[in-house]
Order: sequence, then C-alpha cells, then structure tokens
Amino acid sequence: MAFKYFKKFLVAIIILNFSTIVYSNDAPSSFADLAEKLMPSVVNISTSQTVVTKTNPFPGFEFPPGSPFEDMFKDFGTPQKKKAYALGSGFIIDSSGIIITNNHVIKGAEDILVRIEGGEDYEAEVIGADPLSDLAVLKIKSNEKFKPVKFGDSDKARIGDWVIAIGNPLGLSGTVTAGIISARNRNIGMTRYEDFIQTDASINQGNSGGPLFNMDGEVIGINTAILGREGNIGIGFSIPSNNAKIVVDQLIKYGETKRGWLGVRIQYVSKEIADEEKLNKPRGALVQSVAEGSPSDKGGIKAGDIILEFDGKLINEMKELPLIVAQTEVGKTVDVKVWRNSREVTKKITLGRLETSEDFNIEKAEAPKTTIIEGLKITVRALTKQDIEARNLPKDTTGAVIVKIENDSPINYLNVNNIIIEAQKKKIKTVGDLKNIVNSAIRSTDKTIMIAIYNNQSQKRYIGVKLD
Repeated sequence: MAFKYFKKFLVAIIILNFSTIVYSNDAPSSFADLAEKLMPSVVNISTSQTVVTKTNPFPGFEFPPGSPFEDMFKDFGTPQKKKAYALGSGFIIDSSGIIITNNHVIKGAEDILVRIEGGEDYEAEVIGADPLSDLAVLKIKSNEKFKPVKFGDSDKARIGDWVIAIGNPLGLSGTVTAGIISARNRNIGMTRYEDFIQTDASINQGNSGGPLFNMDGEVIGINTAILGREGNIGIGFSIPSNNAKIVVDQLIKYGETKRGWLGVRIQYVSKEIADEEKLNKPRGALVQSVAEGSPSDKGGIKAGDIILEFDGKLINEMKELPLIVAQTEVGKTVDVKVWRNSREVTKKITLGRLETSEDFNIEKAEAPKTTIIEGLKITVRALTKQDIEARNLPKDTTGAVIVKIENDSPINYLNVNNIIIEAQKKKIKTVGDLKNIVNSAIRSTDKTIMIAIYNNQSQKRYIGVKLD
C-alpha cells in the first residue's frame, strides 16, 4: 500500500517538474544573445534645423484675435535664428546603409547624423518620406557595408508574445527593453492609416523610429508613439511591419507612395443606422458622398451604400477601409460588396491613385492653419467637424487640437492630437481664445492655468499647469 502511494507521489513530482520546464522555456531566461546580435543594426538619429522667430515689439500687450493690427505689428518683431535639435532611432534594412525611421523624426531637418553602435557618426540623406503613415527612408552617405536586419511577418504576432525594443530613449543610446504584445489593431487618432501594435516594452521619447523585434530577431514593428509623455507607463505603439513594408518598398522604388483610391467619404455605421437599413448589426462603412469621376462613381457606388467587403476582405469597422484600400495596388479591379435597399450588391471598381486624385489635392490645399502657443510651447490648430465625427465627440465640442509639443513644454506629457477644450474653466471656441487665456495667465502672479483636454481615447481630463 505504501509503495502504491509512493508511485502516485513520484508521478505528481514528475508532472510538476515537466510543467515548470515547459513554462520556463516559454519565458526567456535572458535576452543578452539576441540583443548583442541586433545592436549593430539599430542606429541613433540626430537632426537639426534653423528656426526663425520674432520677438514681440510690444511685450505685455496683445491684440485680440482677428484684429487688423495683429498681422500688421507681428511683422515688426526682430527676427531671431536658432538651431532646433531632435533625437530619434532607426534601423538598417540593407547593407548599403538604408535606414527606416519615423517621418516625424526627420521632418524639416537640414542635417541628419546617424550613429552606429560603437560610436561612429555618418551623414544621411532622405530617400523618401510619408507623413500619412509617419515613415521615412534614409541612406547613409558612405560606401561601407553595414549589418541589416529583416522584416518579420507582423500578422503572425500574437497578444502575449515576447518582444524587445532597441533605441535611443531620452538620448541614452543602445537601450534595450523587453515586454510583450499587449494588444493589436489599435487606433489612437495620430495618423490617417493606423493599425498599431500595442506593447508594454518600455518606450520613451527618442525611441521613435526604432525597431520592435520578435524572438527570432525580426522587425515586426516600428516604435512610433507612447501614451504618457511624462515617462513610460507601459503603453507604447508600433507600426506593424507588414503595413510599413508596403510604404517602405514604394519609397525606395519611387521616392513617393502610390496608394489605392476609391473616391468616397465614409462614416461609422451606428446601431440606429444598422436598424434603419435592416442590417443584422453595425458593421461596414457608410458612404457619405462619392467624388465625381472617381473610381467609385464610375463603378456605381452611391451615397447611402454601406461597404461591407472590399477585395474579399470584410469591413467590420469604418476605420479598416482606408488602410485596406491604400494598401491595394493602383489600377487593380476589385469586387466591392455594398448593402443597398436591404440586400447585398457587388460592384467592380478599378482603383485610382490617391496622390494624384482631386481629393488628395484639395486636402493638401486645405491644410489647416497652425498657431504657436508660446506660453505652453505647443502648436495647435482649430478643431474641425471631421475631427468631431472621427473621434465620436459631442457635436457641440469646440477646442484646439495639439499638433506639436516641444520637449521643454510644461505639458510635454500630453500627446499630439489631444484636444484642449477648456482653459481656466472657459470654453475654448477658437485658437485665439486659448492664446489669450495663456498670455493672461503668464502675466498673473502665480502663473498657473487649469486646462481640460480630450485625450486620444476621447476621455476628458483636467490638468493644472505651471507656466514659466
């Protein structure tokens, strides 16, 4: 009898040990070998540009927004030139020295210096850049051979997979951090084409443009954004490699992008719309309007149609359609399934090119005016109806959208695309309102201001700010 119990005890120990071994194999005991192998392919990028500012000829006096004197007197300031510097990361994908990084890392740069692990610096030039996806391709000005890394298949990356990030956070070169993939298909309102990988691997300012590696040493993401500018809080976002590779290949081949173009304005399908159209559930993209002479116009798409499927790919949410269309080859004829009059209809559409379309030219011509709020050291633009619809905000929302935040801004922990909706408990109806309130706060004795924002998840927050 004793032997029988001993056998059961022995089996239990073996099973326990086996399960422990399996688990320990899943969790790496060290990332040292992998990091050592990948380090020479990750670069630090530093850029510089000349910024011209004008001093106020009448310090302490501000004209009201819209005043005819506002533009007149701002030209009397004394021009002052100063150098602005920025830091970022990148990685080598070809032995000739081709580097991938974020567009915002090199935007407006006059000089680009690339530092290889080990300390050697090289000048680099821009081969191509794409603001819509926030990607750029550089080339090192050298005939030397460099050690490249390869893109992996980001579609195979699963929530819970181990990843490591290597880059130049806060100017600290060659920094390696590890974590897991926290989520997929994230949209944070930062760029037009978003499908971010979310990771808890520590990412900070300076990591932008750096690689996110899987355990095979393949790049599955380009680190682009963080949530919480005061420091890492375990929420970072990376452009999936499969999305990036399409843009990168075009930039290398053509020096520009060639995106598919459908020629429709779309919006979300709400439960009320789905019920009204007798659709089984809210899904797809509702066509608001069709551009005259566009591929959709020629193919028979109409306003009021709900696009359910594009080229064999189901459209579960409106935000999925622009990315899928953009990644489809220009000139390709595709089947587009739409919901019309309570039934599915299939239309054949031959895609045009976004960059040569009237839609794209109008969008560029109507680029919003930006204003620098010097007291907060940020650049903002007016909130638009399109912003309100895309972010699903209350229809009466007004405010100023942050488009740039300086490193030494007192609110540098916020994010681009956050919306300032109140200041000192006053509603921000125009950019001029914000500018005046901030200037008044600077002239006050305590130099503090309370602002209310919508973050990139459209959550309202109140923030107290101490001004310089």
